[in-house]
Amino acid sequence: MKGDGVNVMVADPGPQVEDKDAGATPASALFWDRRYQEGRDGWDLGQPAPPLQDFLGSHPLAPQPPGQVLVPGCGRGHEARLLAELGFAVVGLDFSAEAIAAARQVAAPPGANLRWLQANLFDGQALAAAGLGPASLQGVVEHTCFCAIEPQQRPAYLHIVAELLVPGGWLLGLFWCHGRPAGPPYGSDPGELAGALAEAGLLQALWQPAPYGATGPQQHPRDNEWLGLWHKPPSP
Repeated sequence: MKGDGVNVMVADPGPQVEDKDAGATPASALFWDRRYQEGRDGWDLGQPAPPLQDFLGSHPLAPQPPGQVLVPGCGRGHEARLLAELGFAVVGLDFSAEAIAAARQVAAPPGANLRWLQANLFDGQALAAAGLGPASLQGVVEHTCFCAIEPQQRPAYLHIVAELLVPGGWLLGLFWCHGRPAGPPYGSDPGELAGALAEAGLLQALWQPAPYGATGPQQHPRDNEWLGLWHKPPSP
């Protein structure tokens, strides 16, 4: 489970606080590195998100291996390891060095095809250098990345995901659609988010409130989670 580094952002379920000591903001890796270092990582459940785990394990629409799957903002890599156990070739991506270091400390499932990459999802050169170019992925699993990035970055995020997917590829996401101001974690409106995904060229197969959530180590509630599955249209 060794790999070069590439990375994306993760969401902090606490209120938005600028790291004044270091001058870091949520758009910088340092902001998230310090949260891992100081134990302010309450978004981490210590396990894969239950709605995602249940969907992937039993839902009739669940994507099936093989195929290369990206987990942006993978944090400690719980979802990445789950996908590897299911038989996917998985790339866990995070731009926090602390997150990737923590992910590498946990053993990969026996025989798993899993690599950890530290870089920024919005850095096209870094992605290309890691072999993540257009149509390089069968799937993307989103959890706590979309709510961590600045809202103005969201259209670019969806464009990048759509571009990385092969025709017929899929996006499976657990989105935090709370209505509280500020962030991270930044909230979403379910209707507006569905529209943004459609504008990115992805076809909705499932979009519904998550059946249940979980609480992290600090017992932060996971309210207003929505689960969705989208596909990139197949080639004509």
